Amino acid sequence: MNTPMFYSMPDLPFDYNSLEPHMSEEQLRIHHTKYHQAYVNTSNAILEKIDKARKDGTDLDMKSTLKDLSFNIGGHILHSLFWNSLAPEGKGGDISEGLIGTQIIREFGSHGRFKEEFTKAAMSTEGSGWAALALCPETERLMIMQIEKHNTNIYPQFRILLVLDVFEHAYYLDYKNDRAKYIENFWSIVNWNKVNERLEKALM
Repeated sequence: MNTPMFYSMPDLPFDYNSLEPHMSEEQLRIHHTKYHQAYVNTSNAILEKIDKARKDGTDLDMKSTLKDLSFNIGGHILHSLFWNSLAPEGKGGDISEGLIGTQIIREFGSHGRFKEEFTKAAMSTEGSGWAALALCPETERLMIMQIEKHNTNIYPQFRILLVLDVFEHAYYLDYKNDRAKYIENFWSIVNWNKVNERLEKALM
């Protein structure tokens, strides 16, 4: 029998101080090493519990177990996408470059209109969650998702191209409760090169 695989923490593609002044070293370090790490640890602990139950032939509370697993795996996957959606200011390319720039204009009419809609999605996410730009595999249209928690209101099978974490733990040290200022500064550190790369792969 093969040894079961578990989740592991990704390294950041930049140093902890690389996103300053838009995201402080302290904020980024805590977010990555504490919050993201917790989703990985909890996902693996749940998988170990499932493995043990299967081995021992014991029952599981499937509703509770799968709800917790979905939340924590979602947190891990979305955070992994988030880190690679960011780049030091001036190092991530420009929204107008490449296929992503063309596709945004095709869908939203302008880059400004896209930013406006994405910002509103991020601002109005209820409680904790995410704003995301995704590609519909059937229509090949770009669509904005407003993800509550890590796993609610997700469009199945859509390829996520860009995410913004709007859990308070993502910005509270730097911006207190000013989510709007955090979102405004996010646009200065988007890695459009990576977003474009994801889009090109999704359309292959």
